[in-house]
Amino acid sequence: MCRNIRVLYNFEPPTTPEEVEAAALQYVRKVSGLRAPSTGDRAAFERAVHEVAHATEHVLGSLSARSAVRTREAEREKAKLRGARRRSTPSVS
Repeated sequence: MCRNIRVLYNFEPPTTPEEVEAAALQYVRKVSGLRAPSTGDRAAFERAVHEVAHATEHVLGSLSARSAVRTREAEREKAKLRGARRRSTPSVS
């Protein structure tokens, strides 16, 4: 999975529409292979971002949490630890 796409479910405070839109943009960029679409493809690109964001909102609204609520601070700390572990692990050649 693309490292820039983050978990959006079960957060306190709740995930914002801006966070959903940013994740949708990252997803569409990844699957299209385009960072920025050409002028001719811009409408299709933006429509795809909107549709992915809309579907994401539906998924997040439909899920029922069975785990503890996440906080952004705790998730940042977990990411820092994963990064530190990756950097300290010697690569195998």
